[in-house]
Amino acid sequence: MPTAIAVTSPDLVLAPTDPGTPLAALLPSPGAQPLDAALADTHRLVEQHGYVIALYPASLDAAHEHRLHTVRSLLETDRIALIKSGLPPLGLAVLVRQLRQLSACDFSPGVLASAARLLSHYIYAGAVLNSVTHVDRIPVGLTAHARSWVPGSQFAVLANPRPQLVKVGPAATLTGPDFASQLLVARGAVGADWVTTALAPSWRVGAVQETGPPVDSATWWGTGRLTEFVAHLPDLSVLYQLVASVRREQCRWCAMELIGDRCGFCASPQPAEDRHTAPDGATLAPAPAHRARPLTRAERRRAISPGP
Repeated sequence: MPTAIAVTSPDLVLAPTDPGTPLAALLPSPGAQPLDAALADTHRLVEQHGYVIALYPASLDAAHEHRLHTVRSLLETDRIALIKSGLPPLGLAVLVRQLRQLSACDFSPGVLASAARLLSHYIYAGAVLNSVTHVDRIPVGLTAHARSWVPGSQFAVLANPRPQLVKVGPAATLTGPDFASQLLVARGAVGADWVTTALAPSWRVGAVQETGPPVDSATWWGTGRLTEFVAHLPDLSVLYQLVASVRREQCRWCAMELIGDRCGFCASPQPAEDRHTAPDGATLAPAPAHRARPLTRAERRRAISPGP
């Protein structure tokens, strides 16, 4: 039975890319489920799958986040990983689906949990907004704020992996991924045509797919008039190779296997003297000499480029 992937909202569960992609478990809010029921359901999930990796947004209601930690504490288990993500709602949903795909592979729960940070670097998540007046999760200059008051203005904003903001127009462009990707679009009240007719060709995406807008998108972006988009790696074989290429270590605190510089289960960081910086800027833990080295940037680009 694969490691269970759990979420805090049904909006974070996208349609599977193939029949082999497992579903995700739902961890309801305190208002939707009493504590004793949450304890019973989570205990059953752990017993059935062995380990549970729960992903939730950094914007999650404080009571809901407290419930997650309370359940893990009362169950007195080290087999539940709680991973908070700063990705926008649609970007987090894509990350959840990628981990669902990888959960069916032969990765250990520790590697799968710590892979969430690695995969986030390859998720280009943004939105087209009618106003940036209430955007507070990325830097917004005074000029952009002033332009928000001009009727009919639209802004293209990229929140991850590096913040970008431009006013939508004939020459508007965002720096996109340098690898083969697909674009997922949650069509909303504004900007959908620009995303599909201008952004998608400039990013040279392999395909454009659409899904329903997440409920929390309006809160995250500060406006309900938006279209959210995410460029991502859709192919399981590429995701597998990307994760498998990174050196693996053992957490010095909980002994879980991990990749990168932080354990996904106990959140303990690797000691600084035992880390080095990978070619793509991510901090990775070195492996003993007998283990395969991580791919270089050029090798990773070849791995995720379209075939001839």
